[in-house]
Amino acid sequence: MKIVSIVGTRPQLIKCALLSHELRKEHEEILVHTGQHYDHTMSEIFFEELLIPRPDYSLNIGSGPHGWQTGEMLAKLESVLQLEKPELVLTYGDTNSTLAGALAAAKLQLRVAHVEAGLRSFDRTMPEEINRVITDHISSLCFCPTVTAVMNLSREGIITGVHYVGDVMYDVLLQNMKISNNKSRICQMMGLKRKDYLVITIHRPSNTDNFDRLASIIDALSMVAKLVIFPLHPRTKKFLDVYGLLDRIPRNVKLIEPLGYLDMLQLMKGAEKILTDSGGIQKEAYMMSVPCITLRDNTEWVETVEEGWNVLVGADKDRIIEEIGAPFPTKKTGNLFGNGDARLKIAKIIGELN
Repeated sequence: MKIVSIVGTRPQLIKCALLSHELRKEHEEILVHTGQHYDHTMSEIFFEELLIPRPDYSLNIGSGPHGWQTGEMLAKLESVLQLEKPELVLTYGDTNSTLAGALAAAKLQLRVAHVEAGLRSFDRTMPEEINRVITDHISSLCFCPTVTAVMNLSREGIITGVHYVGDVMYDVLLQNMKISNNKSRICQMMGLKRKDYLVITIHRPSNTDNFDRLASIIDALSMVAKLVIFPLHPRTKKFLDVYGLLDRIPRNVKLIEPLGYLDMLQLMKGAEKILTDSGGIQKEAYMMSVPCITLRDNTEWVETVEEGWNVLVGADKDRIIEEIGAPFPTKKTGNLFGNGDARLKIAKIIGELN
């Protein structure tokens, strides 16, 4: 079977890493990179570290307003799909690359498979929520990472082609943690002691593009007597500069460049707690049993909140400070994201298609 897989961002590269290799054992896979994330630390390094096959097509779309970016992707992806004529188009996650790939395929009457289907934050102001809802409703196959995701789809009337498979990010984490332990020296190089520091990541427009929210988060960090490691997403760096907030970064906060996957695993694994607005990092924190403080008002990963390993604080300075000092669970009751074999289940289901 000929499969076109569409990726465009750092999390999607992680998700496709093992599944791409699995699919290529039995199928012809064409990998398309939209270029939604494009600099070395957000894209190229993941191909190198995770041994992802090189893209057959690099569209080099870059960043821009949502409508423009999605439209450019839609036009270029349509051309690729018309040329390749695949039997299945595989999309990942909830980005503009996901939506553009699904729409381009559906309009050409090609089957769409969605990896990480069924997630819902129930916040339609988030572009990611719109992307994932539309993609699910035009997909022939919905590969769900959790039982909750299956239930979400059922409530929307999507019951055909729905499969609970677990989370491919858990597959990748399990496969690469030992490699990370052996290869990464990031904590030693930075002189970090285990469980003696915090990690924070911010990248969502709801935080980066809002002065009050971004300033509140930064001010909260200044009230904490802990070392905070802050890998700076390019978007966050831009708005810290635009808003003049770089001068308000407290001394206990160490700004660093974005890290590759192996170094980021070690940095997160050794942290006392993680603060983030990233969906992927919320999951990875849970997978590594590191408490997570989510800088959002809602989350699609509700299970991690229900189990007590994740807490939603938005950009409320007092709540952030409170939760940094609050106790979290020390043991997990189970694993929410499957058994680390999601890629095998997905490949098996695809292999059984007529």
